[in-house]
Amino acid sequence: MIGNLGLLLGLAALILMALRGVNILIAALVASLIVGLSNGLAVDGILLQHFAFGPLGAFTFAGQFFVLFLTGAIFGKMMSASGATTAIAQAVIDRLGAERTLLVTILVCGALTYGGVVLFVVIFTMYPLGIALMRQSDLPKRLFCGAAALGAGTFTMTALPGTPSIQNVIAASALGTDLFAGILPGLVGAAVMALGGWLYLENQWQRARASGEGYEANPQDAAMEKMTPEVRDAPAWILAVIPLVTVLGTIIVPRLLTATGLADADTPVIGGLVAFAGAQPVIWPSFALLLGSTACLLLFPNLRRRFMEALGVGANDSIMPLLNTAAVIGFGGVVTQTAGFGVFAQGVMALDLPPLLSVAVSVSVVSGIVGSASGGLQIFLQTFAETYLAMGVAPEVLHRIAAIASGGLDSLPHSGAVIAMLTIMGLKHAEAYRDIFVVTVLVPLVATLAAIGAALLFY
Repeated sequence: MIGNLGLLLGLAALILMALRGVNILIAALVASLIVGLSNGLAVDGILLQHFAFGPLGAFTFAGQFFVLFLTGAIFGKMMSASGATTAIAQAVIDRLGAERTLLVTILVCGALTYGGVVLFVVIFTMYPLGIALMRQSDLPKRLFCGAAALGAGTFTMTALPGTPSIQNVIAASALGTDLFAGILPGLVGAAVMALGGWLYLENQWQRARASGEGYEANPQDAAMEKMTPEVRDAPAWILAVIPLVTVLGTIIVPRLLTATGLADADTPVIGGLVAFAGAQPVIWPSFALLLGSTACLLLFPNLRRRFMEALGVGANDSIMPLLNTAAVIGFGGVVTQTAGFGVFAQGVMALDLPPLLSVAVSVSVVSGIVGSASGGLQIFLQTFAETYLAMGVAPEVLHRIAAIASGGLDSLPHSGAVIAMLTIMGLKHAEAYRDIFVVTVLVPLVATLAAIGAALLFY
């Protein structure tokens, strides 16, 4: 009884501290101690084993995915420092116009994240440009925030096959699949998320116009607007997209060669490389991101003058996202040692649900508890994956459904990504969270059901 109360208290403490702005490293560690001590775990076992180096330990995760976080952050910094992200955003704005600000924001954020640019780099790039768009189109800032969250943190993060996102890589690494696993359910889920979220935001904009609600600047806008790169210093957009194409092409080509029968492990010259790409779900996308950074260096002369600075800043930028995610997973590593979690696991398996729906419920709840899609997915796969595979769920289907489901309840109010986005834009939960909730929680939950339906039809 005390253990279960401690588990609930630890979860409540984690959520409350996150909402209060307590650093997630401290919050996760304190919550882990509350859960562990109330469940009779030794202090050294909590800190040095379950939280740090167990199967779901923080540093176990950090060691496994360090290279991916590092190369992703460096690539994002190269794209940002060269002005390539600005050039891409400006090109879309020029072609679609300010009256389509919501669609512009979704498309730019989606294109950049699908191409391998990390979420926070995308937000820092799009937000300063978005201020001018919001002012010109009189778009309420809460809706711009929702559009950025939709484009950067939903369909390209969990659903679109081939994305080098950490969620896609975690699933591939755990299940021995590749980044294109579950193509059809992934495309269906992505379409529902993108279209459903966009239509909701457009409807809310119409309602805002009717009620006289428009853009209202806050102090954060003035500071961020000064950070807008000069478009004249940016490369031509056609050059700016080449690094993105390089990243995606490096990931896609081996899969295409294998799928079309043009190459396999025994093919002369390229066979070994194709086999390596299929067998290395962490190293291969990291290599793709490294090639993308190299393309930036070769294509953009202004970057060559400050290459070492961008390289160093990019490397530094990778540390906090990696440690924050690892800390949440370390908390989950302690939670999984408790009797209460065992009861939860048994309860989930005892539910009279079809296997794929059970998968969605399980990973959604775990992601909601820890406030992280990547953290929840890693915990789910370590804890439940073998059970569902034994039920006959195909690995590629489990990969995609679990990845999509992880991106729903992860965006509850205590989510680190939600808190960071609101902080960057100078907004409060009361002002903007309702729209974020709809496009990053409700719509992805519907998309998960649609993806399950597609999986049942095609697999």
